Amino acid sequence: MNRRNFLTFTAVGLATLPASSLFAGGHGRTGTFKGASNHVTTGTAEIAGNKVNLLADFTFDGAPDPKVALGKNGYDKDTLMGLLKSNNGASSYEIPAGIDASQYNEVWIWCEKFNVPLGVAKLN
Repeated sequence: MNRRNFLTFTAVGLATLPASSLFAGGHGRTGTFKGASNHVTTGTAEIAGNKVNLLADFTFDGAPDPKVALGKNGYDKDTLMGLLKSNNGASSYEIPAGIDASQYNEVWIWCEKFNVPLGVAKLN
């Protein structure tokens, strides 16, 4: 197969995959962020194995003390994974030992200092 045919074959093959598989790698449950408390939080969160991944499209307008956590129809402080590593782009957070991620349906960006939500992604 020559290079041109390979590129055509690859492009056609990728076009037939669902967008979520291309974007998230098809590894886990994903959700789209919505801002909270007058903050702008956008992009995609994914739970894959024992990690929460904020994907390349993630953006956050900034606040003091933003942390990543899980929730089940509401924020759960026992799932805090530490400070948000970046306000833009991809980052990854390890889910605390003993937490069963399958029991949660949300990824939160939470301001621990002021005890307010900054964004939440409901997972599919």
